[in-house]
Amino acid sequence: MKHVTAGELSKKAAEDKTKYDALEVGHYMAEDIEEHLYEAVANYRNIIDENEFCVVMVIAKDSMIKNLIRRKFYCWPYLPKPRPNQAVFLYNKQLDKITKRLWVLPSDMVMAELAGTNVIVDKHYETMQAWSVAFFKGVFWEYIRHEHNIRMPSEHEYFLAHREELIKAGCKVVDPAIPFVD
Repeated sequence: MKHVTAGELSKKAAEDKTKYDALEVGHYMAEDIEEHLYEAVANYRNIIDENEFCVVMVIAKDSMIKNLIRRKFYCWPYLPKPRPNQAVFLYNKQLDKITKRLWVLPSDMVMAELAGTNVIVDKHYETMQAWSVAFFKGVFWEYIRHEHNIRMPSEHEYFLAHREELIKAGCKVVDPAIPFVD
């Protein structure tokens, strides 16, 4: 039995002239997200030594296949850097469940549009608009922490707080004044 390659599927999709409802496609893509979030939790639960950690989903375009979109799921012990096409959830080990949706950021173009001055959006997009505005104003962490009443550190803050133990574990402190040579 011959397996269909991703390239063959991509070619077939490129030839498809059907007009699809973007909302329907979005709902279809979201159907199994929870399942994949918990798969990521299972993979990272025993690695991350924190009671609460972030579960991240990023939608990314494939560099090789033009019309292929991938969803990537992973976990961090800190608030990841916000980026377009990203959803972040808070997982609690004691409760063994995802307790909060911290943020969902749309594409860069939509974020810019939502963050525009005097833009009035449908009630369903108000939260996403607030996240986008906070992102562009450079107050994202403060906004997220206030909105969800959490104190979780950002990546930079987490590394600063754990600097000594990371150095003891073998991580090297890099002098930014010295250029990297391979």
